[in-house]
Amino acid sequence: MPSSRLLTYLFAGAVVSGTAVQAQEMTLGEFEYRNSCVACHGTSGKGDGPVTDFLSGATVPDLTVLQSNNGGVFPVSAVYEAISGAEVASAHGTRDMPIWGSRFRERAADSNDPHFSVPGAQLYANTRILALIEYLASIQAE
Repeated sequence: MPSSRLLTYLFAGAVVSGTAVQAQEMTLGEFEYRNSCVACHGTSGKGDGPVTDFLSGATVPDLTVLQSNNGGVFPVSAVYEAISGAEVASAHGTRDMPIWGSRFRERAADSNDPHFSVPGAQLYANTRILALIEYLASIQAE
């Protein structure tokens, strides 16, 4: 095997190993947050993500004050509805945030895995949404 190919394989192995270790330190909820929410809500959850300047007129909420804005109780049901798409529109107009529950269900339904039937797709979506909610509860301001 040529030495350049060997070096390529060693480098790829090191990258994969490093990624695996980093992934083990991250919860599913944090992974979902970083994958789906950071662009708008920012790494801190305060609504200062890199795409907020491109949102016309939409104010991105600070996700670290959900609990304090709800009398000290984290609003699990309301957050679940917002993420899953159950809260499609409000009295003030259309919904700005993407419906991640639909995306999770579509991802599961498109899978070739026979475990992801329609009920499996819903379970998959619910698991990811609940993990995200758990992460959001963990970043609440004191």
